[in-house]
Amino acid sequence: MSILIDKNSRVAVQGITGRDGGFHASKMLAYQTRIVGGTSPGKGGSFTSDKIPVFNTVKDVVINEGADTSIIFVPAPFVKDAIMEAADAGIKLIVCITEGVPTLDVVYAYRYASVRGASLIGPNCPGLISPSKSLVGIMPGNIFKEGSTGVISRSGTLTYEVVYNLTSNGIGQSTAVGVGGDPVVGLYYIELLKMFQNDPETESIVLIGEIGGDAEEQAAKFIKESITKPVVAFIAGSSAPADKRMGHAGAIISSGTGTAKEKKAAFEAAGVPVANEPSQIPSLLSL
Repeated sequence: MSILIDKNSRVAVQGITGRDGGFHASKMLAYQTRIVGGTSPGKGGSFTSDKIPVFNTVKDVVINEGADTSIIFVPAPFVKDAIMEAADAGIKLIVCITEGVPTLDVVYAYRYASVRGASLIGPNCPGLISPSKSLVGIMPGNIFKEGSTGVISRSGTLTYEVVYNLTSNGIGQSTAVGVGGDPVVGLYYIELLKMFQNDPETESIVLIGEIGGDAEEQAAKFIKESITKPVVAFIAGSSAPADKRMGHAGAIISSGTGTAKEKKAAFEAAGVPVANEPSQIPSLLSL
């Protein structure tokens, strides 16, 4: 099995006629993802070069094509409206790739979507993939292998490095989710850990964290109390200086909190092995 998406997921691409939306729609389609339509206001009735129908609104894609998942490639100033539009249309999983979205916009849109029963992943994330089933995002599908290890990550590129090492060592993945590196995002560690715990075909979990905030510490506490499957962690940013943002908007150590050392200690106290580098993860999973 997998979590959140599978071969039956019907995906709408918001902003499909833009450069990024069109490019990644083609990549997802090539991975056999069921892209059923895209949106671009004023261009309804047309088709992309891949013969994907274009609609004016997300509601049109839901009514005409049965979309249940959407992926957002619109510019940052329009993301709040795009998330709200998808939730209003009845989309149940909204994946926002766009970066640079104002934090208050995310706070508002995330709450709006939640009230309407939709789950949000992102923004500023690489999306998610259930290998050999569906890709809803910008991940390089060729490095993934179908299997039984769930992956949760704040970093896109670290996801790829970790997955490359897993696949190279014969360890396949059930689903890999990039939650995004902004201070406020949608689904996060605890919600995804619950999903993997309840997925009968996920046998182990890899959690990739980084400096900033206390989400990893909360995850460690939840793992100790509620997760029975093996978990291995990796924390990026061991050498990061205080008060200097490192890459992601949420990756900053402030007021002496959110350090890699504190996060590693929390996982180790919960009985979770912590890799010093991504290449160590496969061997830790085998212990």
